[in-house]
Amino acid sequence: MRLTDNQALHAALRHGEVVPVFILDPNVLNSRYHARAEKRCAFLFAGLRVLDTALRELGARLIVREGEPVDELTRLQREVGATAIFAEEDFSPHARARDAAIQKALSLALTGGVTVRHPTGVQKTGGGPYTVFTPFSKAWKALTPITPRDVLPAPPAIPFPEIGRSLSTIEPPRLRPPGVFPPGEVEAQRRLERFTHQAIFDYAEGRNQLDSDGTSALSPYFRFGMMSARAAAVAALEAMRVAPSDAARRGAETWLNELIWREFYLHILYNFPHVLRTAFNPALRHIAWRDAPADFDAWKTGHTGYPIVDACMRQLAETGWMHNRGRMIVASFLVKDLLINWQRGEQWFMDGLVDGDPAANNGGWQWTAGVGTDAAPYFRIFNPVLQSARFDPRGRFIRRYVPELATVPDRFIHEPGKMPVAEQRGCGVLIGQTYPAPLVEHAAVKARTLAAYKQSQRLA
Repeated sequence: MRLTDNQALHAALRHGEVVPVFILDPNVLNSRYHARAEKRCAFLFAGLRVLDTALRELGARLIVREGEPVDELTRLQREVGATAIFAEEDFSPHARARDAAIQKALSLALTGGVTVRHPTGVQKTGGGPYTVFTPFSKAWKALTPITPRDVLPAPPAIPFPEIGRSLSTIEPPRLRPPGVFPPGEVEAQRRLERFTHQAIFDYAEGRNQLDSDGTSALSPYFRFGMMSARAAAVAALEAMRVAPSDAARRGAETWLNELIWREFYLHILYNFPHVLRTAFNPALRHIAWRDAPADFDAWKTGHTGYPIVDACMRQLAETGWMHNRGRMIVASFLVKDLLINWQRGEQWFMDGLVDGDPAANNGGWQWTAGVGTDAAPYFRIFNPVLQSARFDPRGRFIRRYVPELATVPDRFIHEPGKMPVAEQRGCGVLIGQTYPAPLVEHAAVKARTLAAYKQSQRLA
């Protein structure tokens, strides 16, 4: 959903007149991954309108259809007499099956663009996919370097066939996108420019701080192709080149590694599509998860009694986004403290995230749960209080999203349940009444979790 570095668009332009088209696929929109994701759909639909405006400035327009992709493309090809169809290759199981069906019926040419390196392009020396990030990233970096010359400019004009002006098109549904993420390529480029001129140099440390703006907040734009993965990687490499110090260079390289993590999870999904259904680690597919609806509801709504967990979950509900450090904290709490199946959290994130992407979301949840490829050891259990004190030391983030704790003194902001009753009354925060008591005692549930994981290993 961009004009800059759009490889499919440039491939089509080499053949003459172009009809830009986007198909709303009901198989995707009504799937378990997207059916309840109103914020993400709103961002998509608004992005389509922004793209149409940009195309009209170049002499074309966006044709939007809804239906089975093969049927809609067959109909459209017949209407305009098109000789070829170009699209970016995508890597989810559904996308691969869809594209194979289209290629069988029509002349479909797939280009790169979702990633810098194709999932089959980063292979072990002896062949086969990587399952550990560090060697994958080293191999990724060892391939032919990318440069600014590799980033394709937006075309100055798009030759649009006269017949295209009479083509029927539908108006994307009008939902209100999250205000913190204005849709479109121009906004994505603005964010990249701002980030790579300042925050990227502090990213090695700043990326973890929940109480400051230390990340790029570009993930929704990557999710819908409003930002090119290649353009972002080139920007990271350029920041490394001009970094004023070793620490600043390390910050830029850390962000490049985050871009490579995105490619790593797509690499895993492409080569091991079963991860969308089950744990990558066979020995951890038999964990006896708790069926605890009330605990799950408390987690979803941000009423666990752990302020940092509650703040992160309310950030998700309010904005459709969550800081990556927050994602790890709340995932660890759901899986390791409450012993609730990571797949339930994975689905809840897909329902709420503007940047919800099957590969990255699944990879992140399996990593934190300790059941995936290159995962955190299953016995590593985040302490939410320590995480809170380290990454939101003054409680600014907590007070932003859990306003009922605004008057709690700093020394109790991470554990308000430890306030003496007199202090609770003094600041107007009564534990168990105006704010919930902790669902569990973190130190006490660790043994339960370790026992469940070890039992799964014995059953494997």
